[in-house]
Amino acid sequence: MIIPIASDHAGYSAKEQVKEILENLGQTPIDFGTHSEDSVDYPEFAVQVSERVNNGEYDQGIIVCGSGQGVCMTANKYPKVRAGLVYSAKVAEMTRLHNNANIMCLPGRELSKEQLEEIIKTWLDTEFEGGRHERRVNKIESLTTK
Repeated sequence: MIIPIASDHAGYSAKEQVKEILENLGQTPIDFGTHSEDSVDYPEFAVQVSERVNNGEYDQGIIVCGSGQGVCMTANKYPKVRAGLVYSAKVAEMTRLHNNANIMCLPGRELSKEQLEEIIKTWLDTEFEGGRHERRVNKIESLTTK
């Protein structure tokens, strides 16, 4: 699977680790920046992934900033994006299983490489459960069509 990824300067180091982890899992990351630890504005990079998931070019994406919060807030401005802040494997599982999240937002300053590996593997291995959760996801999506 091709997975678009991006980060700001605070998430740059973690993003580089995420790329390596994805490649080791047989995935193909497409890096939309940033490409250094020089200070940048996170919305400029969050939109690179969010727009592409929103328009259906990619099914899932990963965005990283220092806390994960800013990129998550940015991503959720798009009507077809369901971005979740993921800081553990359990949260990764639940955002996919119950919320059908299509963008994972990571707190780059908070996670070790081992934690990132566990989170990414869980995220990729977990399918949406559907059922009663489908009704709830549809209600979320209906908020953007009003």
